[in-house]
Amino acid sequence: MFTDIMDAMEGFGVSSTRYLQTNYKDAQGLFLWVSWAADLRNTFFIFFPLWFHLRPSVGIKLIWVAVIGDWLNLVFKWVLFGERPYWWVHETTYYADAARPHIEQYPMTCETGPGSPSGHAMGAAGVYYTLVTSILAILTSKKSSNTNWYLKALLWSIFWGVQVCVCLSRVFIAAHFPHQVVAGVITGMIVAEAFNRTQWIYSASMKKYFYTTLFLTTFAVGFYVLLKAVGVDLLWTLEKAQKWCVRPEWVHLDTTPFASLLRNMGTLFGLGLGLHSPLYTETKKSSSASARAGCIVSSLFLLHLFDSFKPPTHTAALFYLLSFCKSATVPLVTVSIIPYCVNRALSQHSKKGV
Repeated sequence: MFTDIMDAMEGFGVSSTRYLQTNYKDAQGLFLWVSWAADLRNTFFIFFPLWFHLRPSVGIKLIWVAVIGDWLNLVFKWVLFGERPYWWVHETTYYADAARPHIEQYPMTCETGPGSPSGHAMGAAGVYYTLVTSILAILTSKKSSNTNWYLKALLWSIFWGVQVCVCLSRVFIAAHFPHQVVAGVITGMIVAEAFNRTQWIYSASMKKYFYTTLFLTTFAVGFYVLLKAVGVDLLWTLEKAQKWCVRPEWVHLDTTPFASLLRNMGTLFGLGLGLHSPLYTETKKSSSASARAGCIVSSLFLLHLFDSFKPPTHTAALFYLLSFCKSATVPLVTVSIIPYCVNRALSQHSKKGV
């Protein structure tokens, strides 16, 4: 019964993918761009440095929502064993061989983890929900009720427009079934709302950052080892990706579950290091508009250059280690090193001006 229901839902999902690829082929570039834009990497490299220097509390909350949301996504995927359309369509007994539909693959199609819930949809929902609610909290307290209504309508329309685009893009490229992206949006919003009601993250000590990172990493690795000990292979999807992806170079190591785990843990740990760095303590008192603008521009530029560094993938252990270090460097540089350098440069300039 359950298998029949899932086959029907996944069959509908493949039909949806086929319909989008057939009737909206000209929008292929847009769908691929949306999938790229919805990646959490852009939260860490664009949204976080932008918002941290404008409103530090929003930047901090963005990191926590993105990291905890993606960690929960990993655990959910390990528990739910979700298929992906690009391999399911070849292996299922739902179709007769003659009726098996053909769906196209793209460079972003061949992700290697389980499919449910969608990480892109969950991440986009969590991040944009955080942005919308934060902007509303900042602006609506200063405006009239009529203006508040128009502002809420505009921002929530943008939010749902983004979610629809992300969901359609993930279905279009055959990375997810429709029910997986819907589940991702719902869980992402729940995570973001939970952090809207959480205050301790803004004053968390370095010890709390360390123990939180250690707990999340240990729990995930322990869960993996436990299930493997009872005969459950949580990397079952990697073999399917390598088997059914039409081009081997489209199967990327950075989409494996452990790559995601260490990338997120590195980011959270790096945020803790940055917030408790003596450099941040020295520079957070300066809040001039020119300093903030300089920090934003410098952060976006330097992080763009830094993102071009890709850890070597020939050795998995080295790749994971460098991914952790790279991810930790991003918030550390954004929070402490760049503001310190910018403030020192502005201070030297003002002294010369005098």
